Amino acid sequence: MRKTRGFLTVAVCLVLAATVAWADEIAPAPGAFQNLERVETVLYGGPQPGGLLERLARAEKDLFGRELPGSLTERQTALLQFLEKGTAGQPGFLFKLGVAEWAVAQQVYPTKFAAARLEGLEQLLEGHTQTGPLAMRLERLVTKLLPSGIQGTGVSVPAATLVKVRLLQPLAARFCKTGDKVGLELVDDLRVQGTLVAPRGSRVAAHVQSVEGPRSFGRPSEVKVTFEYLETLGMEQIPVLVGEAAKNATKLDKSLVGAAGASALGMVLLGPVGLAGGFLVRGDDKTVPAGTQFYLETGQAVSVLAYTVPATLGGGAAPTPAVTSTGAINP
Repeated sequence: MRKTRGFLTVAVCLVLAATVAWADEIAPAPGAFQNLERVETVLYGGPQPGGLLERLARAEKDLFGRELPGSLTERQTALLQFLEKGTAGQPGFLFKLGVAEWAVAQQVYPTKFAAARLEGLEQLLEGHTQTGPLAMRLERLVTKLLPSGIQGTGVSVPAATLVKVRLLQPLAARFCKTGDKVGLELVDDLRVQGTLVAPRGSRVAAHVQSVEGPRSFGRPSEVKVTFEYLETLGMEQIPVLVGEAAKNATKLDKSLVGAAGASALGMVLLGPVGLAGGFLVRGDDKTVPAGTQFYLETGQAVSVLAYTVPATLGGGAAPTPAVTSTGAINP
């Protein structure tokens, strides 16, 4: 406990010392509430009631056990940086939380808010939930799970790296609207060079680009979906799309034949030339059910922060699959 409290004290000091520096380096988002609403969404699942000062103080006390000094902009920026980017020599709160979840359950739960995710881990590991600052509670769990701590390692994720994803909601022209968010999650860990970039369950962002109802000359309705990015452990975004490698992998993966997977084969998968690598759901009565799986690929090489997996947790195992020139999958 003393070690955990000592670490938390150091972490808070680093946040305090870096507050002004972060505010100088990062232009504040437009609107006084935007950064705070992001912090509240991470911690509680959405914006909270009350005035700006009251809400900010509540978030600081829940995370650190005390309020931070500085202007409103500096304090909001410092909170968001601590959650998503971390401090000097330490990855962010969400990075550590994701590693802890993965170490216990082999997946992450990014759709849950941070306090609920932490309580779930405490219930599993300690039999009951704890009280106190969230940062201290997470450090206590990390010390139990991984005594050597959690460090981030920079890696480059190559372009055209395959990722298998799962649709979290049904898609059909009769209930989709232009601009709707489309929920997807990663089916298997994305690992690169012995590091964990994005665990199973990581968020994949997409949206409905357009919806067209039944048209003249018997043309069926269409839903066009565009993919955006895969969210990593370090809250970084890797662009994803349906390229030729992803299309071929979806067709060749025998595990996708049957059940919900058959719907993926029935979708019109479009490469980079069409719809920027998205897909169509075509047909007046066509519904792509939740649970449908298919492949995407990274749109470009991206450098991100990853977790070096120790041997005790399967370090070096489960390499990212590669695709041959014919689209066959090499495990």
